[in-house]
Amino acid sequence: MIELDKVDLKILDTLQKDGRLSNLELANVINLSASPTLRRLKRLEQEGVIAGYVALLEPAKVGLGLEAFVRVMLDKRERQFATFAEAVQSWPEVIACHAMAGEIDYLLRVVFEDLAHFSRFVMDTLLQHPGVIDVKSSFVLQAIKQTTALPLTHLAGNKP
Repeated sequence: MIELDKVDLKILDTLQKDGRLSNLELANVINLSASPTLRRLKRLEQEGVIAGYVALLEPAKVGLGLEAFVRVMLDKRERQFATFAEAVQSWPEVIACHAMAGEIDYLLRVVFEDLAHFSRFVMDTLLQHPGVIDVKSSFVLQAIKQTTALPLTHLAGNKP
């Protein structure tokens, strides 16, 4: 973890809301001149605090209107954890995969065109992977809250 002050946190909070701001626009928002803003921004990028810049897409608008969370359990005796984690990297339907503690081994967030696409993925890909012994799915009816922004504002109270 690197040391972040209030200005760094303001830069990060601002960019989480609009990553397309120019350096001059960012400097105006955080009330700092352009040169120090650019130095701070480059430092945050080099230190890996800013992992990258992306465009966030609306899945339904690009034909991926079905979203699900899939809970996967592996056979512990098969010891397929590393191969499963590697295989997930090549499955484009999986937009997030988390190794879990508790009853399940992995939680996948997946998107599909439709139920037929989902069925093909489960039957032809997921259940064909060695070691997978159980799969349970829950379909998203409505997204109530969805954000990529980390809650940085509470961190600022402890910074100089």
